[in-house]
Amino acid sequence: MALTSLGIGAVIGSGIFTVVGTAIAGQQFEVKSILNAPLLDYLIHHSGSFGRPGAGPAIALSFVLVAIVCAFTALCYAELASMIPIAGSAYTYTYATLGELIAWIIGWDLILEYAVSNIAVSIGFAAHVVDLLDWFGMHPSLRWISPAYLPGGLTDLAGNTLYDPGWHFGFNIPAFVIVMALTVILVRGIRESAETNNIMVLLKIAAIIIFVGFAARYINPNNYHPFSPNGYSGILTGGAIIFFTYIGFDSVSTAAEEAKNPQRDLPIGIIATLIICTILYIAVVVVLTGLVPWQSLRDNAAPVVNTLKVLTGIHPHMAWVRLAVLIGAMLGMISSLLVFQLGQARVWFAMSRDGLLPRLFGKVHQRFRTPHVATWIAGFAVGIPAGLLDIGTVADLANIGTLFAFVLVAIGVLILRYREPERPRAFRAPGGPFAPIMTIVTCLLLMAGLPILNWLRFFGWMAIGLVIYFVYSRRHSEFAG
Repeated sequence: MALTSLGIGAVIGSGIFTVVGTAIAGQQFEVKSILNAPLLDYLIHHSGSFGRPGAGPAIALSFVLVAIVCAFTALCYAELASMIPIAGSAYTYTYATLGELIAWIIGWDLILEYAVSNIAVSIGFAAHVVDLLDWFGMHPSLRWISPAYLPGGLTDLAGNTLYDPGWHFGFNIPAFVIVMALTVILVRGIRESAETNNIMVLLKIAAIIIFVGFAARYINPNNYHPFSPNGYSGILTGGAIIFFTYIGFDSVSTAAEEAKNPQRDLPIGIIATLIICTILYIAVVVVLTGLVPWQSLRDNAAPVVNTLKVLTGIHPHMAWVRLAVLIGAMLGMISSLLVFQLGQARVWFAMSRDGLLPRLFGKVHQRFRTPHVATWIAGFAVGIPAGLLDIGTVADLANIGTLFAFVLVAIGVLILRYREPERPRAFRAPGGPFAPIMTIVTCLLLMAGLPILNWLRFFGWMAIGLVIYFVYSRRHSEFAG
């Protein structure tokens, strides 16, 4: 039970309030291009695309698919974590078991994952701030509350064009401000409080239950047709985008040392966590896609509360439901942003300590005893792009790095099974090589649902990382020469 509650607390995050809209509706571009086509689609049909296809109401199936992928991945993560008796991230585990180069790739990958995930959450948070101001009748200039880059343009809830596709003069100030405010808090030092975290989790779950409970009565069954407007391609791509909503499930995997009977307790904790979270997520998207046409959620960084705004226009008594969901979602996002900004600075700090990044990143503040340089750099690396980019572009990139990291973890498990079969393991993934092989296959399948342009950006990031490793990190690491 303790493992399950730990897992639910880590998984129920901000993704369900932010990226689910772009997963349902997809992303639309003005020009048809090979680069816009999902990789698997291009391999099958050899044609370009006008954008990333949306899952539509079939997003519910995407959540089931991702839960299965996460179950296989978590079993592998649990085995790797159980072999190393130290707390840490995938970077720490791979450094201890697979060596420096693989650890560098994972660490560089985690920097991307943490940064882009927080950019997505801060964009979503800004959209919720705008909705909250609207609730109080305040309407700031659109230029300072929307991203500078809008690949599909911007329309209001009535379908009127506010901005044409492309870049425009503007900056998403609320997204930048929340990141910088939290950066100041992290530099000054914040103790992770289990009680505060539990309250935040309960607020997020309450927001979900309030939305489902009060909004379900207004579902229009006609909105479910067609159920899967873009077929398997939409379901797969939708899954690749909403993978973001499950990040945190690996926290259960790292608890092997504390479990009384890890071989039994860990799989039960992992699967119970994923089942409960999937049921909650599916309830949200079934209601959401029943309330409004799925296409209307495109480029919507606050799909749940914006849908409640539409509903409030027809049923004024829903205004208080909208406010309750808004507050619960925003407080939940603040807790998620804090955890991921803290995690990002820790990865940079750990890589600096090992000599893979300059010692500057490992500098500790004399008064606050926090890695202040890494924290400030992480803050600007998240805050500035959050002011410039749209939720769809960021959601694409947030998941490919995470999925790739999990592929490497699964490969690591297979290598260590072959290379060090006698090494003590508090937990071993059941079914022989089945779990790691299925992790590799299913993660690559979800990655194949992402646009080719996204793959090129990811390879570009990894190429930069490898250049830094061979030019600087390899010569300065603690194991150098």
